[in-house]
Amino acid sequence: MLPATIATSVAPETTAKVGRLLNGSLASAEARLASIARLNDRCRHGLDRTARIMVTRTCLGTFASGDGAMEIVVQARLYVAIRHHVFADAAERDRGNFEFEGTTVYFKIDYYDAAFEYGSEDPADASITRRVLTIMVREDL
Repeated sequence: MLPATIATSVAPETTAKVGRLLNGSLASAEARLASIARLNDRCRHGLDRTARIMVTRTCLGTFASGDGAMEIVVQARLYVAIRHHVFADAAERDRGNFEFEGTTVYFKIDYYDAAFEYGSEDPADASITRRVLTIMVREDL
């Protein structure tokens, strides 16, 4: 027969220890997100020498019409717009969108291992993570 209620008693010092552990893991999660956001900002601002920046062909075709010189100018202008993008509430600051010449442009930062073969095990660790910033339009999504 099972008891109707199970009485438990926990020492106050145990409760305090559990509270510290929970707050500590929350603080470490917030610190990890802050680290990822900082590294993503470095990528967006061109300060991460290991990062790659990709602009899709559809995006270039939307703004440059196949002209090689114009493609370079468009890429530079898109990159400036991304560098100045203001995030509303994105914790990692790894994606966003903005208007460019009347078209919505999207960008996303993905995390890879050092060989760019697999996803990174820890995006907060710059020594093992390589970032790829992809700039695209709606048709690429």
